[in-house]
Amino acid sequence: MNLTIYDTTLRDGSQTEGLALSIEDKLRIAYLLDRLGVDFIEGGWPGANPKDGEFFRRLPPLSHSQLVAFCSTRKAGLQASSDPMLVPILAANTKWVTIFGKSWDLQVTEGLRTTLEENLAMIADTIVFCSPDRVR
Repeated sequence: MNLTIYDTTLRDGSQTEGLALSIEDKLRIAYLLDRLGVDFIEGGWPGANPKDGEFFRRLPPLSHSQLVAFCSTRKAGLQASSDPMLVPILAANTKWVTIFGKSWDLQVTEGLRTTLEENLAMIADTIVFCSPDRVR
């Protein structure tokens, strides 16, 4: 049986109240996770803040782990290619991207304030945009 480990410490863990990781802290943690043999390290959302963008620029290749960029779907009414929160995802130059989208109709209509059809279009457009096979 194989076990694949996906670690979210650098994104989800760093959102803990009172915890502020420096870029050096994030780099050190990534190296330690790599040495532990963690398969995937979610590095954060490139472009969401300067620290995450800098982390992706500064982290050299890891020996075992694969770095993952994190993002949400494009915003309603935009194309993924023009969403300023998605453009830095490609600049992070990771092989893997984790995309989160809304699946509960109440979150879509009340939280995102859009239609269920537009939500599905947002998800599809973001997947195509982040896909290595996309047509430019």
